[in-house]
Amino acid sequence: MNKQEYKVPGEFAAAVQAKCPRCRRGDMFAGSMYGLKLQKMNVSCPHCSLKFEREPGYFYVSMFVSYAMNVAEMISIAVATYVLTNNLENMWLYFATIFPAVFILSPFNYRYSRVVLLYWLTPGLHYSPETSRDSSNGSEGITDTRN
Repeated sequence: MNKQEYKVPGEFAAAVQAKCPRCRRGDMFAGSMYGLKLQKMNVSCPHCSLKFEREPGYFYVSMFVSYAMNVAEMISIAVATYVLTNNLENMWLYFATIFPAVFILSPFNYRYSRVVLLYWLTPGLHYSPETSRDSSNGSEGITDTRN
């Protein structure tokens, strides 16, 4: 019997891979983060059928998370620019480093603001080991390696 064993990733690893917060197996997004196509979030988990948008307008809250990520990135880039150039007088230097970085990081912020919202800011949504199992083989082939 050659059954392939699936290791359920820990919470942080599953969040980095943008897996479903309930089963940690299904992908939250269809496609890659950077590419020619726009990012598309799945309506529900392909493995456990969890509906990601908990209620209408649920992901408006992710805008606040994205805003916090943007501010942290802008401050970090400004500090790094100062440390590398030791220049406080040239405002255009900061515009030239901060705004392209914000533009480049916007797909990252879009994806991970939703991941953070679902993983750590949604009450009542937790990992459920029974949803990680394959429906065909029950609990066989699953190893839980959560943190």
